Amino acid sequence: MTATDSSPLPRAVLVGVDFGANASFDSTLDELALLAQSAGDEPVARIIARRRAPDPALFVGSGKADEIKLVVAEHGAQCVIFDQALGPAQQRNLERHLGVEVLDRIALILEIFGARARSHEGKLQVELARLQYLSTRLVRRWSHLERQRGGVGLRGGPGETQIELDKRMIAVRIKAVKERLDKVKRQRGTQRKARERQGTFRVSLVGYTNAGKSTLFNALVKAQTYAADQLFATLDTTTRQMYLEDARRSVSLSDTVGFIRDLPHTLVDAFQATLQEAADADLLLHVVDAASPVWLDQIREVQRVLHEIGADDVAQVLVFNKMDAMESGQLPRVPGDLYELAPGLVVPRWFVSARTGEGLAALRQVIAEAALNQDRLEAPGRSDPRFDPDRSDADVIEIEDTTPERVETLPTPPTA
Repeated sequence: MTATDSSPLPRAVLVGVDFGANASFDSTLDELALLAQSAGDEPVARIIARRRAPDPALFVGSGKADEIKLVVAEHGAQCVIFDQALGPAQQRNLERHLGVEVLDRIALILEIFGARARSHEGKLQVELARLQYLSTRLVRRWSHLERQRGGVGLRGGPGETQIELDKRMIAVRIKAVKERLDKVKRQRGTQRKARERQGTFRVSLVGYTNAGKSTLFNALVKAQTYAADQLFATLDTTTRQMYLEDARRSVSLSDTVGFIRDLPHTLVDAFQATLQEAADADLLLHVVDAASPVWLDQIREVQRVLHEIGADDVAQVLVFNKMDAMESGQLPRVPGDLYELAPGLVVPRWFVSARTGEGLAALRQVIAEAALNQDRLEAPGRSDPRFDPDRSDADVIEIEDTTPERVETLPTPPTA
């Protein structure tokens, strides 16, 4: 839901359901609250439910649904937002039971993306994702869709229901949007081949949403792209040339859309053209919010999405951002070290503050060394020239104080 400038923000009740150790669950609902605020809603209450499995009709069961209804009435809320994905029938039944609009996590993210998309490509990608989501939500959701249409000279075939007509219209629109996005992909492919012919070293910023990617991008290339302390502040990919004095050459730096837990597959699919920037990069700067208490979970989620888009084999440098927001006891003892993301997969990690500029000089030198060794740079932890004991000193630029001193291993998630 979206409020106008003169009206108060819509009040929302947040609901999260814990299905046990095998399901992702945020007991604080803090991320869902940030998503709601980004969509223009005001969270007024948070409700936690615990179940072994979703209720087929009301998702949370009739008793919990009654409790939610009381909280909605108490706070005068206009909508209820669930942290999990709801089935079409569950969403319809909940709206009838609660008497207010019901959104799930996917619909909320789509709403934010729809409001933030600025470029033609971004709007097409959001429209495709919303159409794909809507196509599963037509079944008996609105009574007017049950009316029959048809007859000679009328839209729709004989006896075709309104719901069938709407489904067909959505399918036609999805096909048209996909064709336009295919054209965008071909254009990007042409641009990519041109950069390859020029020997351009491509660096992409990836990371969890609100990790500070756009702020870091602006600090590195002296740009003025929009950056804010909110989820999905930017959606459209921005690419700029960055000159590296140590390498005596320029590289291209791209700021990409942020990832988030349970990112809808429809969005990953729709944003394939944008996410391809990461898959085609020579080096990924994986930006992490070092001040976040759940940075470890965020790293795992980013790695999952990188695997899904085919970018998990691209060389990575972990950039732990927001040093200025870390507690004194959390501050690192060294400016950089090595980090084991997975068994046999070791990557460099550097600590920076994009806001204050601390650590950016060392990060630029790391990028410069990677650019100078472009031909030899492969997947990190396998044949990374930064850690190749057989490399020739003549092949590598001399960089002061940028050799990580220790290896830290990504903890193994607890088992049930």
